[in-house]
Amino acid sequence: MFVFEKEQYIYNIGGAKIGGTPGERATALAGTIFYDGHKLVENHSEGIFDKKTAKALIVRQDEMSDITGNPSIIHVFASSEKAMLRYLDFVSEISQAPIIIDSNDADVRIAGLVYAEESGLLDRMIYNSLNISITNQEIEKLTEQPPDSAIILAFNPQDPSVAGRRAVLENGVLELKQGLISIASDIGITKPIIDTASTSMGAGAGPSVAFAFVAKTLYGLPTGSGIHNVPSSWPWLKKFKKINKDAFKTCDVASNAIAQMLGVDLLLYGPIKSAERVFPVAAMSDILSAETAKYEFGIEPSDDHPYRKLL
Repeated sequence: MFVFEKEQYIYNIGGAKIGGTPGERATALAGTIFYDGHKLVENHSEGIFDKKTAKALIVRQDEMSDITGNPSIIHVFASSEKAMLRYLDFVSEISQAPIIIDSNDADVRIAGLVYAEESGLLDRMIYNSLNISITNQEIEKLTEQPPDSAIILAFNPQDPSVAGRRAVLENGVLELKQGLISIASDIGITKPIIDTASTSMGAGAGPSVAFAFVAKTLYGLPTGSGIHNVPSSWPWLKKFKKINKDAFKTCDVASNAIAQMLGVDLLLYGPIKSAERVFPVAAMSDILSAETAKYEFGIEPSDDHPYRKLL
């Protein structure tokens, strides 16, 4: 619903275009698979899972992408190096969508990058993430095998305000001697994506949403959000969920639209099973932004935008 004075970068990651002025490109949507507690995974350490169910979920997300025009991204979470390689091998055969490499263990994430390089898949990978916990060892390994794209997490445990998030990116906090944007540049990452670092309701959730607008204003970089974590961590909603499950589902999906209105380019919307609920809402928000961009600022939405496909 607005334009920025700062040039807005658009990345091509594995064929998906992410970034730009609100209304220009459709919001990319990333559903998570193989996460801790995902019932289709039989053994997280070994990477053993129900392939039929996993394939159906991935295919359905891609189908929703084809219908709406919102690019689909597969967010792969793995607990071990062995599991990571199995997951990437499987997912890359099922879909041509970009893939987010994620794990709580940096060595597992690095193993995913090495596999992607050896398999000719590196241009489809998004490393998740560079954050305040990054070590010199991880920086060294990433410098040896730099991903084209990586998510940079603007999480500041000392200060959840907008200023605190800027400090993480620009100056460094705690043990970091420099900002994460500078670290990413030194590593050789050419397509950084700012993650606004959604925090719990009452603990900085508001500033995390506002920071999407600030980040695009200051840096012009594509900006992402895992805002679904906000309703998931809301104590009141957790209690109310026991009375009305639909209330939780509604807040979960609606949170994504709120982030989009502040300019977010990439939504990590949570479990991939939610694709059928999230894609229509995201498409609706994108259409509203596209109408404003077109009639008020003369910005034409892309040919594959929901504005073109669903009106």
